[in-house]
Amino acid sequence: MQEKTKILIIEDEAPARMLLKQYLKKHSDYIIIGECENGFQGAISIKELKPDVVFLDIQMPKLNGFEMLELIENPPQIIFSTAYDEFAIKAFEFGAVDYLLKPFSQKRFDIALEKVKLKINQKTNLEKPMEGLLQFVREEQDIIKRIVVKNRNKIEIILTKNIERIEAQDDYVFIYTISGERFLKNSTMNYLEKHLDSSEFVRVHRSNTIRIDQISKIELWEKDTHIIILKSGAKIKASRSGYKRLKEVLKV
Repeated sequence: MQEKTKILIIEDEAPARMLLKQYLKKHSDYIIIGECENGFQGAISIKELKPDVVFLDIQMPKLNGFEMLELIENPPQIIFSTAYDEFAIKAFEFGAVDYLLKPFSQKRFDIALEKVKLKINQKTNLEKPMEGLLQFVREEQDIIKRIVVKNRNKIEIILTKNIERIEAQDDYVFIYTISGERFLKNSTMNYLEKHLDSSEFVRVHRSNTIRIDQISKIELWEKDTHIIILKSGAKIKASRSGYKRLKEVLKV
């Protein structure tokens, strides 16, 4: 007997979850193994239940679909179910199996499942099915106001207004908060420089970005090099180009 394909639904609206379940009744070779109302539950359930396919809404409270995907190692096949089309088409192009633009019919739903079946049967791109999509998401986001990180077995949401500084560490960054906490995030300084608000943050060195309102004073260290002292007492070296950017921001 052929093993059934395992489905996880991550959708914050109860009527939308009911519709997906109704449409799935027609497909006896699929089984629903769980339902989640937000990205927090979704990230945990994907890790614990290991679904083959996830129906994922993009716009959800607490943690949206894209933020959730950043937390998942080796994500399963994804079908987006969303009322917003600005990301949906690109999501499909960059790695999602398909996208269902609400409201969608049983016929359109069936087409999405056929695409899943074909991809699984052909073992197409199952190793890292979302790599292209996640790269797109990171590049296309507007100014971010929060950063989501995994901290041991917890998911932490760090508001950018609570960040003191960010320090590069290979393919990761250390995020230091005003309250004195430190978090490790799989991200790059280039990405954060592009997506943090430039009126609040400035990159003063290839390895350091600081929050402007956390600056206490700036001292000359040696020729063409300055040290920035933050309110916490942390001392950050500014490169020549970084100091120039800082002066532009501070208008000095």
